[in-house]
Amino acid sequence: MEFDAAPLIQQRHARLLAVMGARDIPAVLTANPINILYATGARNMTVFSLMGPFRFTLVRADGATVLWEFAGCEHLVAGNPVVTDVRAAPGLSAIYGAGARAEIAEFVDQITTLLGSDMRLALEGFDVPVIDALRGAGVQVGDATDVFSRARLIKQPLEIAVMREAVRRVELGAAALEAAIAPGASEVEVWSEFHHHLIATEGEYISTRLFQSGPRTFPYFQEAGPRRMQAGDLVCFDTDALGYMHYAVDFSRTFLCDAGAATPAQMALYRLAYDQLHHNAALLGPGVSFEDFARAAWPIPPSYRGHGYYCLGHGLGLCGEFPYIPHAFDGVDYSFDGGFEPGMVICIESYIGAEQDAAGVKLEDQFLITETGAERLTTYPFSKALLG
Repeated sequence: MEFDAAPLIQQRHARLLAVMGARDIPAVLTANPINILYATGARNMTVFSLMGPFRFTLVRADGATVLWEFAGCEHLVAGNPVVTDVRAAPGLSAIYGAGARAEIAEFVDQITTLLGSDMRLALEGFDVPVIDALRGAGVQVGDATDVFSRARLIKQPLEIAVMREAVRRVELGAAALEAAIAPGASEVEVWSEFHHHLIATEGEYISTRLFQSGPRTFPYFQEAGPRRMQAGDLVCFDTDALGYMHYAVDFSRTFLCDAGAATPAQMALYRLAYDQLHHNAALLGPGVSFEDFARAAWPIPPSYRGHGYYCLGHGLGLCGEFPYIPHAFDGVDYSFDGGFEPGMVICIESYIGAEQDAAGVKLEDQFLITETGAERLTTYPFSKALLG
């Protein structure tokens, strides 16, 4: 299924303006390529732009939206439904050398002109010299990251529809990866099958390399490398993929290489991770506070707590997003405010690792919070060989 980008861009832009209005924020300025994409729908050199302020956009509460596009790329914004002004981005980073100082002053002049009489500006992603120059010109600088986080928290109807399609495509890529798991194949060779499918189905990039086998499944967060898999290995996989129309798909599965009979220890680890995932997912619902969720979460057996996953779950949209929900501990105050709301997309995390076996199991699923509960968006099957 294909979608028209224009109404999707307009829904996100309207959501951002609504949040700005509710918080009395007259303008936001961002160099974060993900938030530029959210605000304008303009994608260009995303990974390159993560290295510094090479593209940026200013959105005013009245809807006026200026995009400073990478020099020579202004034509890429033709037909954009929300960008009202396209300019060539000046070189504001130290990467550009001494000439950047003059360009910073000229850029600040542009900003103050666009702000007009209200000199309040929420911004993110700029180097200190730019921030100092804005303050020196009388601009009252605030935080744009929180504004974007709140806007992106609640998915708009077309966002949800696109995310469903992104899940469908990424799950096909996961199947290609699983089919390539075999004794003698290296981790990077198998992981590349997933990457190939993602790009071939209009995905963008994978934000991590979380694919590991055998003794490299413990502790977690080891990236795909040259190790060659052996029969009987556990194999952990986390998608972390920016898929169709730039929407993230984030689920995890653990497989058995050359799936014959799993060992009792492997099956025991898998069952614990499976129970953790499903117990915590069953707690999701509108109106549930993060604290109540955390305190009712599956009790991790003491022997596994030292190597468990660092959070219970996190938001998802154009990437991993707010909230990252921390664990609750007996006798410790829980300082993470808020709760689940309809329209949020949440990933529930589980990792159970055994140091004595040098083995771990990673599972994760993606859920949509609805008016009445939670809908599981990711449907990739669990391992029959390990589940028993």
